[in-house]
Amino acid sequence: MSWLTLIVDTDARHAESLSDALLAHGALSVDLLDADADTPDEQAIFGEPGEPPPGVWQHNRVSALFDAHSDVAGILRAAASDIGLAPLPEHRIETLADNDWVRLTQSQFDPIRISNRLWIVPTWHTPSDPAAINIVLDPGLAFGTGSHPTTRLCLRWLDSHLQGGESVLDYGCGSGILAIAALKLGAARAVGVDLDAQAVTASRDNALANEVHDISFHLPDKAPRDKYDLVVANILTNPLRLLAPLLSDATRSGGQIVLSGILEAQAQDVMSIYGQWFDLNEPVFEDGWSCLSGRKR
Repeated sequence: MSWLTLIVDTDARHAESLSDALLAHGALSVDLLDADADTPDEQAIFGEPGEPPPGVWQHNRVSALFDAHSDVAGILRAAASDIGLAPLPEHRIETLADNDWVRLTQSQFDPIRISNRLWIVPTWHTPSDPAAINIVLDPGLAFGTGSHPTTRLCLRWLDSHLQGGESVLDYGCGSGILAIAALKLGAARAVGVDLDAQAVTASRDNALANEVHDISFHLPDKAPRDKYDLVVANILTNPLRLLAPLLSDATRSGGQIVLSGILEAQAQDVMSIYGQWFDLNEPVFEDGWSCLSGRKR
């Protein structure tokens, strides 16, 4: 079976109402995207945590999915009439061939080699190196699959520096990948914290899938107030600025901290803040991102 996709470019004033009208007239799904994406005019509308969002896209692309027998042109005319949109905006109708969408999605995610002994392996793959430390992890709702440079930077740090027996706090745990990796690499116990309840749930599921123990995941107000040998936070620059006293307090004297989610240009700024408590190492960079580490005085 094939499908029909209607692609309409419209302005910010009509984008959401047109999306709603198309759904009311039988669209199976509707996506709203930046029409200027991947051009010099691309507009960011989601700011970092702690910053107000910049607004909405001024040039929107509405993509609506219909079954193959739909009168898509007629539906667009009716939807536009409903919201008083005239003349009809620029649009096109494309045929979308049927696929095995699950298999197609899975084909985009192969095992990721982090180091000689550490791999991230989706559940539908056989480990490339069964003797390696293989973290079983599927793409999901929470950040952290090993494909992003900040996650790889943190994983490589853990692989190179964990001695065994450490207590670890993973603040902003996402999928739980860093806490799980720490245990597989020899840490004694790990605690993950995230603001997103879905991330906490995903982390718990991933810990079960990897058969690791002495690990727990919490929302911030439920997290234990302990001191840790290692604190790792792969989030974003603004929350790292705000969380500096909290993360410092969670690190025991002589303990270590690892920070990522920081753009290369922002590294010195973050180092100047954390330098109040930590003796910091030279930053490590990959694809424009930074990983900072240091030991608490």
